[in-house]
Amino acid sequence: MFTHLLNYNVEEIIEKKSLEKTLRSKKKLKIKFGVDPTSPDLHLGHFLILKKLKEFQDLGHQIILIFGDFTAQIGDPSERDSERKPLSKKEVENNLKTYLSQITKFLDINKIKIEKNSKWFSKMKLEEFIKIASNFTWQKISRREDFQKRIRNGIPVFLHEVLYQVLQAYDSVKIKADVEIGGRDQKLNMLAGRDLMKAMGLKPQEVITLPLLPGIDGKEKMSKSKGNYIGILEKPEEKFGKIMSIPDELIVPYFKFLTNISHRTISKLKEDIKKSRVNPRDLKAKLAREIISQIDGDKAAKIAEEEFNKVFKEKKLPSKIPTFIFKKNVFPILDILKETGLCKSNKEAKRLLEEGAVKIKIPGEEFKVVKDWNHKITLKNNTVIQVGKRKFIKINCI
Repeated sequence: MFTHLLNYNVEEIIEKKSLEKTLRSKKKLKIKFGVDPTSPDLHLGHFLILKKLKEFQDLGHQIILIFGDFTAQIGDPSERDSERKPLSKKEVENNLKTYLSQITKFLDINKIKIEKNSKWFSKMKLEEFIKIASNFTWQKISRREDFQKRIRNGIPVFLHEVLYQVLQAYDSVKIKADVEIGGRDQKLNMLAGRDLMKAMGLKPQEVITLPLLPGIDGKEKMSKSKGNYIGILEKPEEKFGKIMSIPDELIVPYFKFLTNISHRTISKLKEDIKKSRVNPRDLKAKLAREIISQIDGDKAAKIAEEEFNKVFKEKKLPSKIPTFIFKKNVFPILDILKETGLCKSNKEAKRLLEEGAVKIKIPGEEFKVVKDWNHKITLKNNTVIQVGKRKFIKINCI
């Protein structure tokens, strides 16, 4: 009865037999998902988790979202080889504004309970926190692989990072969670919740860990800090282009984790790829349509594919290109790249120029690669600059 719920795209369940028994009793469970608003957008790695939460919600269980507006100011150290930069209260609040609109693309807002952990932590007295922290030992927390790696490499582990696990565990106590769901990298934090609940006389939550979605570089997990992610809020055309650029070995995992195609279809897909019966490009286009349809709708997916084909198959300019107006017509290339947002810094701009990733199209001429970062452009109206495969701007002069 619960085979798909407890097995498909699930890495580990603690304790599985106990959870199966509770589900068979038809008790409505409190399902916890905690997320720290460390940047304005969620990505497809979160989408994998939201899909599992949707399965629980469809069965009538209560989804409780914990927005870590307090803990985001500390920073989760999980699988980090350096300290995470703490955020200001204002940064956290700005990021929070976008999270809910993204989450409600997948979950029924009327059936979700939302809590901010500043609700209890901002009022907590030091005496109470010390009492809670006394349930944890340094020996156990220090055994975390991420901490051990940093200690071996002489990289500091700060006290506030050690306390992060205590704070996240207390979130589970406050809402009396029955189940907590998160990525594999959150296992230790979620197990800490089990331990603290038990120590405080509550039934410990069951823990469900999900696989970590590989980033579009195919090397590390999808992460905002590593820049290898596809944001849920990104334009459909941008999502389509990024999916088309993934390594071929990510095709099957992305279909498995991010679409609703059947187990049988996945198996056939693996066999077709192995025997070269399908073109990887066609599979990526199908994958992009499937993912974008779930997030932005079928119409947006169709338009995104048409736009991609226009630029990359037909070698035409995109239908919509941001236009910038300059008051002078001779400009250093570095200044243009930075001022228009095509590059975040002179260092990035120089690297892209040296790699041959910057092209300029003067009206009436073909695109030309510019590698010299001392180059000055004599601009004309409707000059187009391309950086990489998908970034375009148009320049006009007054």
